[in-house]
Amino acid sequence: MRLRLASSACFWTLSLCVTASAQAGGTSAYPRLEIFARALAHIEASYVGEVTDDALVEGAIRGMLKVLDPHSAYLNAAELQILDSDTEGQFGGVGIEVDVNDGWITVVRVIAAGPAAKAGVKPGDRFLVIDGLSARDLSMEDALSRMRGQPGTQIKVSLRRRDVESAIDLTLTRDIIRVDAVEGRLLPDRVIYIQLRVFQENTTEQLRRVLDEAVDHAAASGGVRGVLLDLRDNPGGLLSAAVMVADEFLKDGVIVSTRGRGGKLLRENRATGSGTRPSWPMVVLVNGYSASAAEIVAGALHDHKRALLVGTRTFGKGSVQNVVELPDGSAMKLTTALYYTPSGTSIQARGIEPDVTIEQLDPAVLKEAQLGVGQLSEATLTGHLGGASPQSLPPEGSSSQDRLQPKQPADLSGRQPSFPDDYQARMAHQVLKAILAMP
Repeated sequence: MRLRLASSACFWTLSLCVTASAQAGGTSAYPRLEIFARALAHIEASYVGEVTDDALVEGAIRGMLKVLDPHSAYLNAAELQILDSDTEGQFGGVGIEVDVNDGWITVVRVIAAGPAAKAGVKPGDRFLVIDGLSARDLSMEDALSRMRGQPGTQIKVSLRRRDVESAIDLTLTRDIIRVDAVEGRLLPDRVIYIQLRVFQENTTEQLRRVLDEAVDHAAASGGVRGVLLDLRDNPGGLLSAAVMVADEFLKDGVIVSTRGRGGKLLRENRATGSGTRPSWPMVVLVNGYSASAAEIVAGALHDHKRALLVGTRTFGKGSVQNVVELPDGSAMKLTTALYYTPSGTSIQARGIEPDVTIEQLDPAVLKEAQLGVGQLSEATLTGHLGGASPQSLPPEGSSSQDRLQPKQPADLSGRQPSFPDDYQARMAHQVLKAILAMP
């Protein structure tokens, strides 16, 4: 009797929801909910094991959201806390950002110096097994909750990497992960290089600090000449942070608009003149793992002809998720809209094509291709004639790479301001130099 009463109460509650939906203009799902109530009653009465009403309701909500799209999901209280810690920039885990790509949980960014980075995990790696469970059967939220945990504890994972025949098995030791959203340095030609890793609550604050420091350092030598903004491997984050970052470089106009069901305009975010940086020439680096909020910034700067995009086509996540909190402390992450760039273009499942397409080269291949490293030349032939005077010969023991890349002043972080192992960044810098050289 108790089970029937519980099922009956659940049924009438659902019926009230259906009635409200029908009054709002939707088609009544009453016949289907009657089937749901019958199924619930059978499970409660006849299932071989013990099962709680809470577990059944949570499973039903998870199932509803799972059939919508890869980014809509149910979050219990613990999963909601993980989401909050992501936006705050500190959590315990293995140091990766993931998204769903072709149904696979895929690494889109590896946090420098984290456990995953130390173990050799790379963007593009797909999870096969996480903590003994098939990753194909896990939601992204479930996968993240399993990878998070107390520092010092271990987790075993299995990965599939493109062009690697066998699976890669790793044991990762969790650690405290602190995410610095922004890093920057002033290059010798007074170009600010900014690596923007994620859009979280303090991203804009960190960006402003980096820009201000660079402006101060460049003042004595003539001021800032340009900006190289690196959005590669940036999985996105807060829409509000993306809008504020774009607003740093745009004086006016639409940054992004969001449209809901039926293409209805829900919101339009516009730039404001207050606080806008000077119109420095600008290049934005993107790749296949620049997603969501990163694409909003890239699209806004591109459509307003404020920056040139260099790299490869972006990820193509053009949907907006709202977190709807539920009375029991859980929440739904629900896709409620698509976002559009200022030109009115949706990048959902398309991505943004850069103005200048440059593929990344593997650092090992890049080193082999450098002059003098395994390359046949006149100087490598036995008995070749010398053509340089003693005064012009390089110092004994110096390599051709040393001669091609002379010592340069230190940048803001104290490191050498070059991109010796990053072909895309080096070429993007060359593109920006070409723009600066134009009359």
